[in-house]
Amino acid sequence: MGNEIATKENIRLLVAGKLPWEEVKKILRLSPKDEDRFWNYLDVLQDNVPWKDRILLPLTDHLYIVAKKGGGRVVKCQCGQEFGDYRVNWKLSCRIRIRRSRKEMAEVIPMDEAVYNADLVEMREYYCPGCLAQLAVEVIPMGYPPLFDMLPDLDVFYREWLGKPLPDESPDWFQDKSSDLTGQWAKGR
Repeated sequence: MGNEIATKENIRLLVAGKLPWEEVKKILRLSPKDEDRFWNYLDVLQDNVPWKDRILLPLTDHLYIVAKKGGGRVVKCQCGQEFGDYRVNWKLSCRIRIRRSRKEMAEVIPMDEAVYNADLVEMREYYCPGCLAQLAVEVIPMGYPPLFDMLPDLDVFYREWLGKPLPDESPDWFQDKSSDLTGQWAKGR
């Protein structure tokens, strides 16, 4: 029964935002889930990007963790812009707009009572340096480091959840390397 509902074409329509709501509900309620759904989803995403590096996992609407042909795993934007090793917070390689005043925040928050207290927080907008797509927005205390939204253990995910270990599996992959980059900045490199 699942194969008629969660087909690759339906997943393609879902990703494009064109699948009728009744069909979306059928896919969501499908039990048990079809085993090839994740692979079909990755195929659809791969078809939507202009590059050949293999998508391992989507991070956002525009960002993916990909396996580089020569080795390594990087964060890559849909446009092809690379943000480096996926273990380093990709936000450190973005263009950033910071809104610090109530007036600046009100430009993007239409309800006056919903505007954040500019004495307590700032709004950071992260943009791809390649295509200028907005990749994320965070509202955090001033001076707080960029949030590292997700550092997945890809090896465990592929081996334990999907049953298909990655060829370059290693315990070295699952560690935050963001401080390596900021350390290089501190040394002036």
